[in-house]
Amino acid sequence: MNRTYLLGGASVLLAGATGGLGRAIGTEMAHRGAALTLVSRSIERLEELDFPGAHAALDLRSPEACAAAVAAAVDYCGHLDIVVNAVGVVAFGLVDELSIDTMEELFLTNTFMPIMLAQAALRVLRPGGAIVNISGVIAETNLPGMAAYGASKAAVRSFDQALAREARRRDVRVLDARPPHTETGLAEHPLAGTAPRMPLGLAPEHVAKVVCDALEAGDSDLPSTAFAS
Repeated sequence: MNRTYLLGGASVLLAGATGGLGRAIGTEMAHRGAALTLVSRSIERLEELDFPGAHAALDLRSPEACAAAVAAAVDYCGHLDIVVNAVGVVAFGLVDELSIDTMEELFLTNTFMPIMLAQAALRVLRPGGAIVNISGVIAETNLPGMAAYGASKAAVRSFDQALAREARRRDVRVLDARPPHTETGLAEHPLAGTAPRMPLGLAPEHVAKVVCDALEAGDSDLPSTAFAS
């Protein structure tokens, strides 16, 4: 018997809800009837969101904050079905130009945080639930001038591949999404360096729809080719 994974009524923890992609995913999920717990470091930015959900102002770069985010979702809905991690930072520049501080921040936010959030979520996710990480197209092919950033995202993809096999025993799905360059505004606020000239990226709304469609279809992998319009 085929299972359905409709978002209507699902309890969703959305990390990075105020970012360009997080906002689009939240809007799409709210439209589909999900009950959202929205996480960002800024309560002011959370209050500016134009879709409903519980607000949790947390800096998820610690295991305690990740556990608090999961607890907030359970408190809000009584359970947790889906975790979506739309948090990310970027840095540009040649390897010999990057500071250790920049590299540490890249991996703390882009790599360690998804691992810590998954660790906290696995303890409470209901059977049939899902964890979604946005590793991005750079996890498929790294680029000069973005080597450390790409490595931090490739590490997420590798983590997701192994986590998917572990989580399957709990009937929890792991969806690794690798959209091509998307117009989220992230490249305009790098930790270091200046973004190279890039062609126009995908609309965040399109990426959000593809991710939500994949969740509802029961998919477990979203390569860059899946986002072709």
